[in-house]
Amino acid sequence: MGAGRGIFFGVSVGPGDPELLTRKACRVLEACPVIGAAQTARGEQLALSIARRAVDLTGKEILSLPFSMARDLSVRQAAWRRAAAMVRQVLDRGQDVAMVVLGDVSIYSTYCYLMELLREEGYETEMIPGVASFSAVAARLGVSLTTMEEPLHILPASQQAQWEGLTLPGTKVLMKSGRNLKDLVEKLAETGQLEQAVLVANCGLDQEMVCTDLRALPEGAGYYTTILVKE
Repeated sequence: MGAGRGIFFGVSVGPGDPELLTRKACRVLEACPVIGAAQTARGEQLALSIARRAVDLTGKEILSLPFSMARDLSVRQAAWRRAAAMVRQVLDRGQDVAMVVLGDVSIYSTYCYLMELLREEGYETEMIPGVASFSAVAARLGVSLTTMEEPLHILPASQQAQWEGLTLPGTKVLMKSGRNLKDLVEKLAETGQLEQAVLVANCGLDQEMVCTDLRALPEGAGYYTTILVKE
């Protein structure tokens, strides 16, 4: 795809169901010789496992990119720089890299941190959009996210400082809620919104869970938990 230096693609793979990958996402993954995938400290590569169920990646180089979930920003930034350096080495040898990303690449995506670092150095980048987790959650529940009169607010529920957004009018999407789930449920009860809240964990994956009564939280609702709060 690229000439000289390679191109750094961010490829959205959706929240879990491999059938939600777009045709463009599949085409880029098929064409790129190197697939980048974020890897947790425990070795998990969820985005890569989803992509493998949609596209045959046999024979491709897999570039495992370690990243950090530390609360300390400097620790996370150091991980981004290390990952960007790994991608840079491949791009400099003239090969394209397609980094697979959960959900949509423009929403809370590790790719975007690397993209900014590499763009500053003159590398070509391209984002391939996809299905956001909250869109899949709304479809799973059979509800609309908004009407013409209602705003939509996307809040990172892993950051308690953002919970002040619960007072905003309209629909609230609380993403990655698992880490602070019990505290968040208490806050929803405090603001009188518990009855309007629905939880979906691991949407589109084998471990998917739906909870319509947050007073009885399901076991195992971890990091990939999304809560919709409808007025």
